[in-house]
Amino acid sequence: MGGFDILVAAVLGIVEGITEWLPVSSTGHMILVNQFMAFSDKEFQDIFLVVVQLGAIMAVVILFWSKLWPFNFGAAKNREPFIKWESMQLWFKIIVSCVPAVIVGLLLDDIVDELFYNAIVVAGALIIYGILFIIVEIWNKGKNPVIDKVTEIGYNSAIIIGLFQVLAAVVPGTSRSGATIIGALLLGISRGAAAEFTFFLAVPVMFGASLLKIVKHGLNFSAFEYITLATGMVVAFVVSLFVIKFFLAYIRKHDFKVFGVYRIVLGIAILLYFMISGAAVA
Repeated sequence: MGGFDILVAAVLGIVEGITEWLPVSSTGHMILVNQFMAFSDKEFQDIFLVVVQLGAIMAVVILFWSKLWPFNFGAAKNREPFIKWESMQLWFKIIVSCVPAVIVGLLLDDIVDELFYNAIVVAGALIIYGILFIIVEIWNKGKNPVIDKVTEIGYNSAIIIGLFQVLAAVVPGTSRSGATIIGALLLGISRGAAAEFTFFLAVPVMFGASLLKIVKHGLNFSAFEYITLATGMVVAFVVSLFVIKFFLAYIRKHDFKVFGVYRIVLGIAILLYFMISGAAVA
């Protein structure tokens, strides 16, 4: 590995920080980027693309700390409960929602990569879910959401959203955030609450995926590889801070149709690129 790999890490960190939170599929973008710049070590690249997510989820933890942290260490002094039950219940719902994806991920991770991680599947998923975004938004037009706040999401809704998250675990290019947001919108959850809950789901799912990848590989990285990983994570963290804030502000006034159109265009672009170039996703 050399200095060019640091540049690759920074670029991929930017891509991760943007596409992980927008419903546009980080996988589809990574495939395109990797055609033009990639790490010299293929095995390290596979690990990097998972571990870099740790930087992205730290942005969620920082931005939503007051909602996610369930303990009040100043409780005795302020005569308040030590446990913030609203936050604790939110975590219970997050865990319930993540169970289906965790089970599928553990059982089918290698199979999914082998069978479905290719340009045609990713492009198809981008296009299909892009169309679904447009259809769901048209269907929801003029309807008032049943649930406005993330804390109002019940366990039944959390389980259903979790099942939608499985779609992303099985079919690359679906977009984890895209699938869960579509599921939430179909349940009558507001765009803001749907986006927030999707962000929260990312914390255990992405942390677990990164931890699993590190356990499989071990911590026997070289000093330069640690620097490269740190570069990607820091860049992903900083970019995620801005993207999450932008996304939440955007959907307060706009719907998701623009992301549906973008997904369709990107899917077509990926298909055309691989058809013309004759390249393949390794």
